[in-house]
Parts: sequence; structure tokens; C-alpha cells
Amino acid sequence: MLQEFRIQRIREHGELAEGAAEWFHGKWAVPKEAYLESLEVCLRQGAGVPQWYLALSGPSIVGGLGVIENDFHNRRDLAPNICAVYVEPDYRRQGIAGKMLDFACRDMAAMGVETLYLVTDHTSFYERYGWEFYCMAEEEETKEQTRLYVHRMKAGLEGKHLEK
Repeated sequence: MLQEFRIQRIREHGELAEGAAEWFHGKWAVPKEAYLESLEVCLRQGAGVPQWYLALSGPSIVGGLGVIENDFHNRRDLAPNICAVYVEPDYRRQGIAGKMLDFACRDMAAMGVETLYLVTDHTSFYERYGWEFYCMAEEEETKEQTRLYVHRMKAGLEGKHLEK
């Protein structure tokens, strides 16, 4: 069953920051404090990197992602990076991840950032949403190789279809 959701920019909804930090921390092995610090920078500066986005169904967070300079890989020249992409299991297979990715890419393009990167072990998922495999990168902590993808916005699309 397709469930209703909306995408929110954290920079416009500071009241969501604490809950977002807790939610992201619960999904990824990153301390809550690191998320809070990045979310606070996002709130203070408004535009630019970092940025954070949530998919909400009513008051519940059902998905989220961020845009940071580097997602813990050795290719610091490939920035900024989409990070922490997650959709709750009961909300998967409804296009939420794709809509969040599109929303974030368009929002960043409206701020002048037309190329984004992400690291993942997934194959064939991100390609559905316009991402292309770029190269292998080394994870900072494990030194293992991971797939690095690139997304380039097409001129003229950056402001279209952005929901609030």
C-alpha cells in the first residue's frame, strides 16, 4: 500500500533536528553528537554544505539523507557527498529514496552545486535515479574498497518540482 509522505529540509525545520540526529544515529554507526553538529551547521548557515532532508509520514520520520563534504572515503576531491540514505522497512519499494535523492539533488543545484557523489555497496539501485558508477574508493576506517557514484544535474532542472 502506497503511504503518504512529505520531504522536509532541516534548514527550514529546526524543530526536527534533535529527533533527526537520534533517528540517523539509530540507523548508522555514527555518534548522535556528530549528526547534531552537522545539523546545527546546516541550521546556522542555511545554504551550502551540509544539508539534511527527512521524509515524514505524519510526525514520523520514515526516511532521510544528508549532503556532507566527504562520506568517510579517501577521494576528498570528489565532493560533496550524499550520505546516510535510509528508508524505514515498512516504507520501502514506494519510491521514497528516489524522491529524496531527486529532491536533494535539485535543492543542491539551486544552491549552485550541480555534481554530487555517494559511496555505496549497492549495485543497480542508484542507477535507477540517474546516478552513474564513477570509480572505486577506499573507506577511511576499514580500508576496504567501495563503489563511488556521481550525479550531475542537467541545466534548467534545479528548481523544478521541489516540494516543501
